[in-house]
Amino acid sequence: MSGDPGDPAPLGLNPFEAGFAQDPYPQYRRLREEAPVHHGRFGPWTLMRYDDVSRLVREPGVSVEDRNATFNPRDLVFAAAGIERADRGQRAILNLDPPDHTRIRRLVSKAFTPGRIETLIPRVQVLVDQLLDDAAARGSPTIDVIADLAFPLPFLVISELLGMPKADRTQLRAWSHTLVRSLEPIATPEDVPAIVDAGLHMTEHVQAAIGWKRDHPADDLLSALVAVEEEGDVLTPEELEAQVVLLYVAGHETTVNLIGNGTYALLRNRAELERWQADPSLDTNAVEELLRFDSPVQFSRRIAVADIEVAGHEIEAGSFLMTCLGSANRDESHWGADAAELDLTRPGAAQHVSFGSGVHHCLGATLARVEAQVATGSLIRRFPRLELATDTPDWNGRIILRGLDSLPLRLGP
Repeated sequence: MSGDPGDPAPLGLNPFEAGFAQDPYPQYRRLREEAPVHHGRFGPWTLMRYDDVSRLVREPGVSVEDRNATFNPRDLVFAAAGIERADRGQRAILNLDPPDHTRIRRLVSKAFTPGRIETLIPRVQVLVDQLLDDAAARGSPTIDVIADLAFPLPFLVISELLGMPKADRTQLRAWSHTLVRSLEPIATPEDVPAIVDAGLHMTEHVQAAIGWKRDHPADDLLSALVAVEEEGDVLTPEELEAQVVLLYVAGHETTVNLIGNGTYALLRNRAELERWQADPSLDTNAVEELLRFDSPVQFSRRIAVADIEVAGHEIEAGSFLMTCLGSANRDESHWGADAAELDLTRPGAAQHVSFGSGVHHCLGATLARVEAQVATGSLIRRFPRLELATDTPDWNGRIILRGLDSLPLRLGP
C-alpha cells in the first residue's frame, strides 16, 4: 500500500546524492528514463526531457511571476529565518510576464542587438589579451581560469556596456555570488541573512551608480535607461533599479560558468580541444556545443496559470515547474545515442535550451557567445599545452547556476 513505512522513497531530483555537485548528469539520465516528469521533494514539478522542457519554456500559458504561485518554496526558507522576503528584484524582466516584460525588454534589448554586439568584439579581444598577458607576466606555471579570465572578462564587459563607474570588482563579485543563492531550491534559513545583506549592498551600489549617471550622462546603456526613466511613463524608478541589478549580476554570473565549464570540458576531452585549436572555423559551433554539454544555467522556473497537462501528468494552476535545461541538453531522444559526448562539430548544437526560449530567451545570449568564443578560443591557442592542474576542481555546489569557483591550470612549456 502506498505510504507504508517500507515503501521506497519516490524517485526525484536529489542534489544531496554523492557526486551530484561534480557531475549531475548520471542522475539526470536516470530521471529521464524513470521519472521524466515528477513532483519533486522540494515542492515544484520537475521536467527532464527535451520535448517537455522546450515546450514549457516557450509556453504562452505559463508565468514567471511569483504572485501566480499558490506556494513558493523560497517563502518558507525566509519565514524559517524570521525574515520577510522583500519584493526587491520582482520588477526585473526575468520575473515579469507580458505586457510589462515586453515593454521593458524593448528598452533594454537595443544594447544587445547582434549588430551592437558585433562592434564589441575588438574590445572583448583586447580585454582577453590583457587578462592573458597579466596571467603570463606573473611567471607562474599555473593560472586560475575563473579568477584570471572567466570572472573579470564578463564583469568588465557588462560594466563598460552599462557605463558603470569603477568599483571594487572583488567585492561586487562576492555580493553577486551570494545574492544568486536566493535562486537555489536548497537555500537554507542560515543562508538568508547573507543573501539579504548582499542584496542591500548591491542595491545601494546600483542606486549610487544611477545617481552618478544622472550627473554624468554618456553614450551607454545606463544613461539611456536613466533618460527613459526620467520621462516618467515608460520605466519607473523601481523598474530601472531592478533592470540594472539584473544586468549587472546576470551579465557576468552565467558567462563565468560558460567559460569555466567549457574550459574544463575541453581539457577532459583533449581530442576536441586540439580539433578546435587547429580549426578556427569551429569557433561558433564549438561554443554552442559547450553550452549544450554543460549548461551554465541548469534549471529555469515557470508557474502554471491554468491547469495544464505535461506528458500525461495533470498539473494544477499555481504549481511551480522546474525545467531541467541541463538534462534536456543531454536527452538521447533528441540528440542521439552520443548525447553524453562532447562533439564540437555536432550538427544542430544550437538547438540547446541553455538560454531558454520564447519571450524569456536570454537577453544577453549573443554577448555571452561572443565572450566565450573570444576567451576560450584565445586561451587554448595562447597556451596550446594547457592542462588541468587538479583532478578535483572546486565546484560551487549550486543547482541552478552550476559552475566552478576555481579551476587551476598548468600553462605547459
